[in-house]
Amino acid sequence: MEENAKLTEQQGDSAHPIGGKGNLYTKDEYVEESRDSLVARLKAGNRAAAAELVDLYYEQIYLFMRRLGHSCQVSEDLTQECFLQAWYHISGLRGGKTLNGWLYRIASNISKLYWRRSKGKDVVGIIETEVPDNSEAGIEKVRHHEELDQLKNAVEQLPMKLRQTVVLHYMQHLSISEAAEAAGIREGTLKSRLSRALKHLRKQIGPENREL
Repeated sequence: MEENAKLTEQQGDSAHPIGGKGNLYTKDEYVEESRDSLVARLKAGNRAAAAELVDLYYEQIYLFMRRLGHSCQVSEDLTQECFLQAWYHISGLRGGKTLNGWLYRIASNISKLYWRRSKGKDVVGIIETEVPDNSEAGIEKVRHHEELDQLKNAVEQLPMKLRQTVVLHYMQHLSISEAAEAAGIREGTLKSRLSRALKHLRKQIGPENREL
């Protein structure tokens, strides 16, 4: 599952022709309209829209759970619970612009609840990287993977609140406003946590890799 994980809406920057000549949408406009349509169908109780939501976001939410330190099995269970809760609370979704933050907020709350109920359980590491071959290109990839592993290890050592903000913004690619909504905090608080997290990471990863 992890090998096939893809972030949704990673399309080209070119305009999308919608509705014939002279009616071109930019990528952002196209995505926003698609989300608005999806949200409208979800709030109308459309089961096909619910299946579409799962198709679009399942891998994202699963990876989010893994990056928060949950095991594979627990991440699968929590991801399924996230979509069940999303369907149950669909009336709270305001519109397409809030879809990302709203869904990740549900996922964040489910994760927090799990940790409260499972005190004493170990947090697992951020998804392991695959070791490439021994070719020259492979060796370079190894170095790259080692740097990534070093960064991942540093992220894993962060307090959970700081780790969550890093995962939301830098790994799940949510905007500041979306990440703040997902974490249930103000944008200023999220920025403050990101700043503190980056200071921690710079201390951990060494001067040669301090490009954060």
